[in-house]
Amino acid sequence: MEKPRGVTADRRRALLRQRLSQKKCLRVLEAHSPISALLAESLDVPDARTGESVQYDALWSSSLTDSTERGKPDIEALDISNRLFNVNDIFEVATLPLIMDGDTGGKPEHFALNVRSLERVGVSAVIIEDKTGLKKNSLFGNTVLQQQENIGEFCAKIAAGKAAQISDDFMIIARVESLILEAGMEDALQRAQAYLAAGADGIMIHSRRSEPAEVVEFARRFRSEFPQVPLVCVPTSYCQTYFDELEQAGFNIVIYANHMLRAAYLAMRRAATDILKYGRTQEAEPYCLGINEILDLIPGTR
Repeated sequence: MEKPRGVTADRRRALLRQRLSQKKCLRVLEAHSPISALLAESLDVPDARTGESVQYDALWSSSLTDSTERGKPDIEALDISNRLFNVNDIFEVATLPLIMDGDTGGKPEHFALNVRSLERVGVSAVIIEDKTGLKKNSLFGNTVLQQQENIGEFCAKIAAGKAAQISDDFMIIARVESLILEAGMEDALQRAQAYLAAGADGIMIHSRRSEPAEVVEFARRFRSEFPQVPLVCVPTSYCQTYFDELEQAGFNIVIYANHMLRAAYLAMRRAATDILKYGRTQEAEPYCLGINEILDLIPGTR
């Protein structure tokens, strides 16, 4: 895939819908900084099992990694306007479309304003989760206090966002937390149906189980009623599952939601530890990106 020379906000915003119409399933990678976005966009590698050339189709702006990078808890401590500074920096250097993690979306009135802001800068989609109160990371499940939003109220939030939307390109995707909070499959399907009726452009189903069985079952039952609606998953906990298995199950977007920051932190900790331990940097060099690779990655450096 040849990288375009640049992209306007209008064109970038439309790219996600275009790619969904062209491909059965998209690969989306978390980017918490311009350098991580550049790296994601630069990759074109052979699939280890098929040999087919594969690339990332879009970027994910995660509230978890945005908060963590700033040393803040993942509790909606950063609002959308704050996070858009980072998105704008990413858009300065990368051309891939971007999906925004919108947490709970906040109050309907605030969500409507945020939709306008996201649209204006060229974000392609926002995903909001059906929880209320102080947001906690979903992978905690019921080990911490987390409450699902009333269906009617969450539908009103979706409707407020769609009413505020200006272009036909922007997407609002509803994230269903029923499986995370052990409310059951029927609740998850009921909510998905209601959210689509309220105007949602797609559904994300989340799970914290180490096997994909429940999201695959959701996908099978969801697809029987909604064969064309974009369906999203985030295989953080069921990490052994291959992309093509999720594609075959009926998913259209697979988000690798936090791996760039997690990998970077591990490497930074190892380098910082070894520099202290050995009193020099030689031991850290084998797992550091070469200076020439940095110079080649950033256009205009040489």
